[in-house]
Amino acid sequence: MKNLSNMLKEAQKLQQRMVEMQQRLAETEMTGQSGGGLVTVVLNGKGEMKRVKIDKSLVDPNEVEILEDLIVAATNDAKSKIEAHLAAEMQKMTGGLPLPPGMKLPF
Repeated sequence: MKNLSNMLKEAQKLQQRMVEMQQRLAETEMTGQSGGGLVTVVLNGKGEMKRVKIDKSLVDPNEVEILEDLIVAATNDAKSKIEAHLAAEMQKMTGGLPLPPGMKLPF
């Protein structure tokens, strides 16, 4: 039973660290760019878009599709950075303990 008690304590510690990580993620911002920096998108650690910056040279009513594609590309760039950051944080938290395939924490 001593091992079970230790396991429960460790699980509680892990749960607390997860809560703390989620709070830090909400404060973390990642910037994605496309078009050589002409479009910049900032997402928070939860993947919520916070800001979009578009260079004025891209604002052309005849080129709307290009602008739309650049916004999507910048958003995807920022999202991939968030996912890499989250994976690194999870690696630190779990001490390299491999998670089962498909298990995505903390979401």
